Amino acid sequence: MRNLVTDVPGLSVGNADDANIATGVTALLFDAPAVASLAVSGGAPGLRDAHLLEADMTVERVDALALSGGSVFGLDAMGGVISVLRERGRGVEVVGQLAPIVPGAILFDLANGGDKDFWREPVYWRLGAEAARAASGDFALGSHGAGLGATLADLKGGLGSASAVSADGFVVGALVAVNAVGQATIGDTAHFWAAPYERDGEFAGRGWPVAFDESLLAIRMKGAEPRNTNIAIVATDAELTKAQAKRVAIMAQDGLARALRPVHAAMDGDTVFAAATGFSGRAVGPVELTRIGALAADVLARAVARGVHAAKALEFPGALPSWQDKFGL
Repeated sequence: MRNLVTDVPGLSVGNADDANIATGVTALLFDAPAVASLAVSGGAPGLRDAHLLEADMTVERVDALALSGGSVFGLDAMGGVISVLRERGRGVEVVGQLAPIVPGAILFDLANGGDKDFWREPVYWRLGAEAARAASGDFALGSHGAGLGATLADLKGGLGSASAVSADGFVVGALVAVNAVGQATIGDTAHFWAAPYERDGEFAGRGWPVAFDESLLAIRMKGAEPRNTNIAIVATDAELTKAQAKRVAIMAQDGLARALRPVHAAMDGDTVFAAATGFSGRAVGPVELTRIGALAADVLARAVARGVHAAKALEFPGALPSWQDKFGL
């Protein structure tokens, strides 16, 4: 186990980013088409082909999922992933042509100090293709891929991932680009809100503060007019229907609420995709599904903290410090 979403058999992840623009793309590719759905809790989501994932829609499976920076410009990233998959002969056959299915989501990172004068060229298409070609079992966390340009209210955000095995033996993993309106840490302390779910000191093992006073519970938000998004994928090797994947996505949203404060705000695009590779060869009933969904929330909370813990500050004037800059390893 790598403690990455790629512990779920049947998928790989790749990152691509541009340090000058301070943005990037993360692509999750499935070895074979996978069942997927999503849950949206933010008030301002940016999505591509997301409606296909509802249970009443015809397309049953997807070839990949993509997470991108760049706000609306980042929606081009899915096209880059599609181009790579088409080269590899992937996709739904329609009248003799292959159409890869790659839904995705974007986050807002247009105010982080990078050179944003890129709109005349398809930067995110290029980054999407690069991320797809880089997909493997191992990938970097923190300031990489879709996490490169991510920020929080007080710290640098980043790309996080984690995994676990359910009581029924299903592998569950999470991948998240943490770009929150609020905080992943408690007040001015080094303690993560996700601390109760931490395993093996994966984000420094600081635990929670001994006591919570009013100052630690104060709401802190990014900027006067915050525009932010946490975009995530949870995956399992169980065999799920689209309706079951939808339930897992809904339950996994609780992981964002356990790790970030506040979350799901008016100008957030908070979105969680849930996917099932089916590599276990086992279908699930309500009890097993509930365990998978509950574990997905825990794993996603851990992935949020890991992404922030691993991040490095951007090298621009006024850039937010990383967790490690402020609190040490």
